[in-house]
Amino acid sequence: MAAQILVVEDELSIQELIAVNLVRAGHRVQRAVDAETAQDMIKAALPDLILLDWMLPGISGIDLARRLRAAPYSRDVSIIMLTARSDERDKITGLETGVDDFITKPFSPRELLARITAVLRRRLPHIATDAIEVNGLRLDSATHRVTAFGTEVALGPTEFRLLRFLMTHTEQVHSRAQLLNQVWGDHVFVEDRTVDVHIRRLRAALEDSSFDAMIQTVRGSGYRFSRSV
Repeated sequence: MAAQILVVEDELSIQELIAVNLVRAGHRVQRAVDAETAQDMIKAALPDLILLDWMLPGISGIDLARRLRAAPYSRDVSIIMLTARSDERDKITGLETGVDDFITKPFSPRELLARITAVLRRRLPHIATDAIEVNGLRLDSATHRVTAFGTEVALGPTEFRLLRFLMTHTEQVHSRAQLLNQVWGDHVFVEDRTVDVHIRRLRAALEDSSFDAMIQTVRGSGYRFSRSV
């Protein structure tokens, strides 16, 4: 299960320990030492999950969590709060803020990874599924590879995310606006025609194996990934 994870922790030794273990587990990691930097990074590219320390310099982690839950572009992002606070009232405060989980320091890397996996399975089932296969077309999130009858298909990162979303929502029609929100994120301001460009690139990459026909245009509505082709 591979995910993009932002670690917001001002103690560099702890940040490094967390990052090393996340990378070993196959995750992609970004780092920030304060809330202001984290906010800029989140606005630039929304991660799948945020590991957020409560006690940060300047804006606290709990205040950043409140801001993220209040903002439309980040209200659904997964957040795990890291803290040395063990008082029950503090945990309740954190959970009432809308964080998905609450881990008290010190914690083991094994516990942290287990908590991350649990949150991702609840929040992002398409990421929790390491491999998806439809009629010989296989997408593996853990290795970030797509194969057609065993032959690797070269895709750019956007085409990969687009295909992963379509393959986890087969037979459903998605408008361009819905695809922009789900694949690019609703904090990214791009035109609807951007979807058409990446659909064309995805079809071109799949053309040799004839899987391009599974990505159907539904006139006046959007696009659909069909299993029946």
